[in-house]
Amino acid sequence: MSTVRPRPEASVPAAAASTDAAVFRTRADEVYAQLKRDVAEFILVPGDRFTENEISDRLGVSRTPVRQALFRLQQEGFVEVLFRSGWRVLPFDFEQFEQLYDLRMVLETTAVHRLCETDRHIDRRLIDTLADIWLVPAAQRSGDMAQVAKWDEAFHCALVAAAGNAEMARVHGDVTDRIRIIRRLDFTKQPRIDATYDEHAKILKAVRANRGDQAAMLLRAHIETSQAEVRKITLHQVHLARHAGKTPR
Repeated sequence: MSTVRPRPEASVPAAAASTDAAVFRTRADEVYAQLKRDVAEFILVPGDRFTENEISDRLGVSRTPVRQALFRLQQEGFVEVLFRSGWRVLPFDFEQFEQLYDLRMVLETTAVHRLCETDRHIDRRLIDTLADIWLVPAAQRSGDMAQVAKWDEAFHCALVAAAGNAEMARVHGDVTDRIRIIRRLDFTKQPRIDATYDEHAKILKAVRANRGDQAAMLLRAHIETSQAEVRKITLHQVHLARHAGKTPR
């Protein structure tokens, strides 16, 4: 019985298909990241409707990576597909935000306790970097709300990362990603920026002095204040933030 051997060229389409798939995955990742930025920066807000073609045209990519990115965002609860009428950005799930803030509080207060335990290996360089931003005279504070919002997020992530538990940092990173849009709405008023500088400074000073209980108490109060601000957010504020963020392109 003769053996049928595949012709050498038969493997070429498979390799090409694999390459194409990798390209699409890369593009899908890029589209996914861009759409998440669009949500975080209020380019897309709850209730907005759009089609895959509109996203394809705007981002200059084909529909395949757009569809892959949207399905991923759908799984994460950012968008939903509408029957024969495109996609829609989902309304805020405030009950979920409450739960995420509770989880964030557990992770961060645990982290600052670990930072203040002298027998643990921690990353002091990260703490020193934070001090360069937050322990500055009032005259040197930034008034750029978008910048302070990014620094605020980095502050809390750095506290957890510095504590040296990679799994805690991973979970905290996921929580941070899911509450980003809400946190940025917390920085649309100057008094909140001033309060953030003051509160971060107190937390850092307690951590550097190895006062774990005090640091955790201050951090808990800080997060609870932000959590209370989240409960006050309205869709009107979201649309105001989008309007304020519009700049000529």
